Amino acid sequence: MTTLPYGDVDLSVRALAGKAEGFGRFAIGGLNGPVFHVTTLTDDGPGSLRDACRRKEPLWIVFDVSGTIQLSSYLSVSSYKTIDGRGQRIKLTGKGLRLKECEHIIICNLEFEGGRGHDVDGIQIKPNSKHIWIDRCSLRDYDDGLIDITRQSTDITISRCYFAQHDKTMLIGADPSHVGDRCIRVTIHHCFFDGTRQRQPRVRFGKVHLYNNYTRNWGIYAVCASVEAEVYSQCNIYEAGQKKKTFEYYVEKAADKEAARAGIIRSEGDLFLNGAQMSSLAATGEECTTFHPSEYYPAWTLEPASDSLKAIVQLCVGWQSIPRPADIIGNSTAGK
Repeated sequence: MTTLPYGDVDLSVRALAGKAEGFGRFAIGGLNGPVFHVTTLTDDGPGSLRDACRRKEPLWIVFDVSGTIQLSSYLSVSSYKTIDGRGQRIKLTGKGLRLKECEHIIICNLEFEGGRGHDVDGIQIKPNSKHIWIDRCSLRDYDDGLIDITRQSTDITISRCYFAQHDKTMLIGADPSHVGDRCIRVTIHHCFFDGTRQRQPRVRFGKVHLYNNYTRNWGIYAVCASVEAEVYSQCNIYEAGQKKKTFEYYVEKAADKEAARAGIIRSEGDLFLNGAQMSSLAATGEECTTFHPSEYYPAWTLEPASDSLKAIVQLCVGWQSIPRPADIIGNSTAGK
């Protein structure tokens, strides 16, 4: 029987705080602040999501409405915020969220679709942001990335998210000149990459733990490790379409090094289907040694890669029609 992680977090509103697995496990979001009720779908003004996200105090943000919020510009999220879409169906479109120099952010149960413009990502995390958990979100069809993590942002977990209808899905580390990105640490688990073309993810410099994800029908490659990246791929399902290359290695030169090199992907317990080609050796021939997640966190919910895991991942990812936990009353602030 397949066990899902953090299965008890919907029993109460604030039970999400601190329940992430992996590198983002310390994210508490707005745990220590009041509940903010979003009461309008307008882009700005009293009771709007933008109004809540710009406030400096901790807030647990919930929605009293369902529908689409058309963002005219990036929506910047300040520290100690939970954006909790449980109980409603909220879609963000036009632009995306920007997590800039912030910490302790939880984003749960939202849809992102149709972001337009140069450098427009669904969720852009840069610079110097940390302790972030993105959970049960659906993301598709942005002009740039769906989630980008760059410029020394770290300690991030992405879980149970659905990615579709997109090219450059997830970038972790943007440029070989950004040597400070050696600090980046990201966990991605129980996510479904459904026909996205590339970057599931593409990694420079950072340490990335992938486990129990299902990636199918990619257009170029599934996962890419370039300059100094260390990717630990554990019990994932890679199901090829026309393109069979699962792992890609791009050789680049870090700005402070003499020699160019690729990254390393270590595959353990992964399932390769429909002719998916597995090579876990870096193109430059370095030994296939990466970090091990147990060096950083003691436990994570891991299942063998199997047909049953494939089925449950497809059911449990992305926006979910789940009720808002009942204990929302009390310690609340109206969106005004």
